[in-house]
Amino acid sequence: MVSRRELGKFALAALPLSRAIASPKIDSKIGGVQIGAQSYSFRDRPMDKAIEAYKEVGLGECELWQGHVEPQTARGAAGREELRKWRLTTPLDHFAKVRKQWDDAGILLYAYNISFNDSFSDEEIDRGFQMAKAMGVKAITASSTLTAAKKVAPFADKYKIPVGMHGHDNVTDPNQFAKPESFEAAMKLSKYFLINLDIGHFVSAGDDPVGYIKQHHNKIVTLHIKDRTKAHGNGPFGKGDTPIKEVLLLLKKNKWRIPANIEYEYQAPDAVAEVKKCYQYMKEALA
Repeated sequence: MVSRRELGKFALAALPLSRAIASPKIDSKIGGVQIGAQSYSFRDRPMDKAIEAYKEVGLGECELWQGHVEPQTARGAAGREELRKWRLTTPLDHFAKVRKQWDDAGILLYAYNISFNDSFSDEEIDRGFQMAKAMGVKAITASSTLTAAKKVAPFADKYKIPVGMHGHDNVTDPNQFAKPESFEAAMKLSKYFLINLDIGHFVSAGDDPVGYIKQHHNKIVTLHIKDRTKAHGNGPFGKGDTPIKEVLLLLKKNKWRIPANIEYEYQAPDAVAEVKKCYQYMKEALA
């Protein structure tokens, strides 16, 4: 299993020397807890506008959604092949430039979220790790399946990049990451497979994120913070069944350096206004 210290060493090794000149950084650590966002929260806008949204909210850490990096392709087989070609042929310095945009904004690009699925070729998987390396991120996060994870494992071992598997709440499909057992099965495939725990989905799947984090904190790359109900509902923070405050206080008390990333998924007219509310809720919880 990759330790948190090893994860940090990977990040330092991945960063080119040209990034040694630091930009003014946005500090969104509250009580020692790093708060950021999954950029999927700003899926209604392109990446440059998402960066502006982070700055407006005051968030200094990002888990970058692949939809902000990859082109918007047509639906169907033709679009899938177009995307595959883009992944395989785009020069790697493009991804270094992506990192520079976040650096220049004073935002730490902590992880790249590329969701390997069963349609990925081996070449695409390999290229995904090359993209992550070019961006100098500390980890990859992936909404994946166990069958896809078996294909990804050799590449995680090859590049020595931690991959946090993201869970949802479909407990009826054993191929999905939804129950603790599915995470355990994946982590047996590679020592670089870890957990991207979505505490909202974990509650909807019938589990307790507080107890799970206590037991597995050293295997968790990032947390997704959202408020879902046990009946699979999704809404503003403080309205569901997810113990957001308890999770944040657990991180604070134990000084566990696990980024707590807002993932805004419910529908409202203004994403920035909603993420601001989420951030304020978290600040108050940690006060």
